[in-house]
Amino acid sequence: MKKKIYIAGAGGMLGEAFYRVFKNDYEIKCTDKDVNEKWLSFLDFRDFDKYKKEVEDFNPDYLFHLGAYTDLEFCELNIEDTYLTNTTSVENAVFIANKLNIPMLYISTAGIFDGTKDFYDDWDEPNPLGHYARSKYMGERYVRENASRYIICRAGWMMGGGPDKDKKFINKIIKQLAGGKRDLHIVNDKDGTPTFTVDFAKNVKLLIEREYWGLYNLVCNGETSRREVAEELVSILGLDNEVTFHEVSSNYFKDTYFAPRPPSERLINRKLELRNMNIMRDWRIALREYIDDYYTDFLKGKTHSAKEDITIS
Repeated sequence: MKKKIYIAGAGGMLGEAFYRVFKNDYEIKCTDKDVNEKWLSFLDFRDFDKYKKEVEDFNPDYLFHLGAYTDLEFCELNIEDTYLTNTTSVENAVFIANKLNIPMLYISTAGIFDGTKDFYDDWDEPNPLGHYARSKYMGERYVRENASRYIICRAGWMMGGGPDKDKKFINKIIKQLAGGKRDLHIVNDKDGTPTFTVDFAKNVKLLIEREYWGLYNLVCNGETSRREVAEELVSILGLDNEVTFHEVSSNYFKDTYFAPRPPSERLINRKLELRNMNIMRDWRIALREYIDDYYTDFLKGKTHSAKEDITIS
C-alpha cells in the first residue's frame, strides 16, 4: 500500500509542485482555504479543531505544512493575522503530528536572516528583520524545539506555479514583458538564491524517503542577484536586443515595497552536500525549464514591442 501524506496549505505555487511530484507514489490529500484546483479540498488550518480532525480522519504517514502569508507588505500591515497564520498554525501542526507520531514538514525561508553576511549555511543564526521573517522564524523554532520528527527546508527566491500561482519576481516581469513593456528598473542591492518549486519538492521527497530528519537549506545552486535573474529571463525569452535595464536602489520602490528586506538572502546547501543529498540544479537551468514548462502557452503572441516602463522590485 502507498504511504499517505496530508498536505495543508497546498493551494499556492509550492503546493502545485508537491502535488506534481508526490501524487504518483503516495496517497495524498491536499487542502487549502483557497480551493483553486480539483485536487484540493477546503481547510483553514488556523482552525485547530478542524485541522486536527481532518488530519486524524485521513490518518497519514506524514504531515506537510506548506501554507503561509508570503506578501511582506501584507504581513507588516496585518500583524495579528500574520502570526496566526504563519506561527500559531505551525504549532497546531506540531501538536497534530506528535499526537499521531508521524514526521512533519515545515517550509522556512532565507528571509529570516538579516543580510549582513554574503552567504548563510544551515547553522548560521537567523536575525529576522520584519514581521513576515519573524513569524516564519518563530514557526521554524517551534518545530525544531517541539516536533518529535521533522524536516525543515529553507527556500530562497521562489519560482514556480506558472502565470496563475506565481506571485513573485519572475511572474511579475513576465507579465509586463508580455504586455509589451521594455524598460526594466531592477534593484541593484538585493542578492539571493532562486528556488524552483519542482526541484525543491523532488529534494524533499528524497529526504523523506531516506528519513534524513532535520533542518536544511534547500535552494538552487548558484548565487545571484535580482539584476542577473532578470537578464537571464530576458535572454531565455529572446528579448536581449529589445529590453533596457535601469539599475536602481530599493529606495526607488519604497512606497510599494516598504517592508524590510535583507540585502543578502544567499543560502548554501551545506548540510545537503555533506549528506550527499543535494539534487538541486543550477538556477539558470531551472529557470529555463520553468519557463518552458509553465509559460509556453501564456507567452504565445504576447511578446510584442512597446516603449513603457517596467517597475519590478
